[in-house]
Amino acid sequence: MRVGFGFDVHQLQEGLTFTLGGIQIPHTKGALGHSDADVVIHAICDALLGAAGLKDIGFYFPDTSSEFKGIDSKILLQRVIKLIEERGYSIGNVDVSLVLEQPKIKPHIDAMKLALAPILKIEEEDISIKATTNEKMGYVGREEGVAAYAVVLIGS
Repeated sequence: MRVGFGFDVHQLQEGLTFTLGGIQIPHTKGALGHSDADVVIHAICDALLGAAGLKDIGFYFPDTSSEFKGIDSKILLQRVIKLIEERGYSIGNVDVSLVLEQPKIKPHIDAMKLALAPILKIEEEDISIKATTNEKMGYVGREEGVAAYAVVLIGS
């Protein structure tokens, strides 16, 4: 068994699509990034790569590559799953904490789990997605950014 930890953060801007956990979330702001800027999936990817002793997400999917411009992060996650499976690992569970002030995430958690479970090749109940605010402090509190933390357990 191996444990991995991941973190991701993106700026929020008016008028952009807001993708979290593989689904679009209705909001006036969206995350700015080279890909679709899905902080949930990016944090999971880094956690999985770390657990397998591999390099970070930026190594495999650099933001300087046109190949990844605007890419759906679910595709990146599928590629990360392939990398860890090539090393003989499978996922036990995934735990994500999402930090943002708005919008409320609770109504979207089941849809995120439904989108992620088949890619991760685990049951929805093996995925935990929680959300909290930053109590109006810092860049998250000012609604300038969104952050996600992920912990994963993998085994061979």
